[in-house]
Amino acid sequence: MSCDCYKEKPRKDIQNLKNRIHRIQGQLNGVEKMIDENRYCGDVLIQISAIEKALQSLGYIVLQEHLETCVADEVITGNRDMNEVMDLIKRLK
Repeated sequence: MSCDCYKEKPRKDIQNLKNRIHRIQGQLNGVEKMIDENRYCGDVLIQISAIEKALQSLGYIVLQEHLETCVADEVITGNRDMNEVMDLIKRLK
């Protein structure tokens, strides 16, 4: 479930997030090239595993910021419903 919602506060370190995304895009391009070159399956799988870990790390950074900003603001205003947070955490794994 997604929405067209936007954060009220700006993200802390957009450039760091963008750098990580660009690195992941480079890794994906590298896997595509490896497949085109008919490289050894084990090597391709190792690169895919690295991409998965990089994506998960990016997700954890965004989750931490979400907890520190959006969720913290909701708790301050009295909303203690953590269902959304739990759903997001489950999706990251």
